[in-house]
Amino acid sequence: MAEYLASIFGTEKDKVNCSFYFKIGACRHGDRCSRLHNKPTFSQTVVLLNLYRNPQNTAQTADGSHCHVSDVEVQEHYDNFFEEVFTELQEKYGEIEEMNVCDNLGDHLVGNVYVKFRREQDAERAVAELNNRWFNGQAVHAELSPVTDFRESCCRQYEMGECTRGGFCNFMHLRPISRNLRRQLYGQGPKHRSPPRSQTHHRPQERNRRRSPDHRHGRF
Repeated sequence: MAEYLASIFGTEKDKVNCSFYFKIGACRHGDRCSRLHNKPTFSQTVVLLNLYRNPQNTAQTADGSHCHVSDVEVQEHYDNFFEEVFTELQEKYGEIEEMNVCDNLGDHLVGNVYVKFRREQDAERAVAELNNRWFNGQAVHAELSPVTDFRESCCRQYEMGECTRGGFCNFMHLRPISRNLRRQLYGQGPKHRSPPRSQTHHRPQERNRRRSPDHRHGRF
């Protein structure tokens, strides 16, 4: 019996523990979920909840109407955000193996930033310190996440461009960074799981990655 329970732990057959929380570190039902959310006491992965704000979803004019933001502008904004967060966290807390940002629209996933450190001690210290910080005018909410293998968390249909659920899919839709930034951040460090070519966005011309302070989105 014990072996059977261990074999189904965190799967859809498990009637006690939430499979979505186990795979994704988030659940659309939140505290109202009928199954247990077993929050880890140690993990390599930290999730920064709802930290990234896609300007296409938030941009408004002075009168409150929606302001159009081009795909090129969104990718540049996202690359700036990703570089800022990745660089600062790695400098302060330790080597990062992988960082992923959700582009979903559901409240439990929107803007979540998953940072997988090389060492569990670094992740633990990051959580302890980041929950006392602000970033880009918003309080940071950090916690340890059970997610360590993002292949199990991602929507495979989205990666193939075939997801019919759109932004409200319950599996991760991970937004890719530009190739130049990927080479810059991961070229000399741990290997990062690259998205399929069809999901990689490119800008017509890559700009110089050296930025003035005016380009910064926020500091921890």
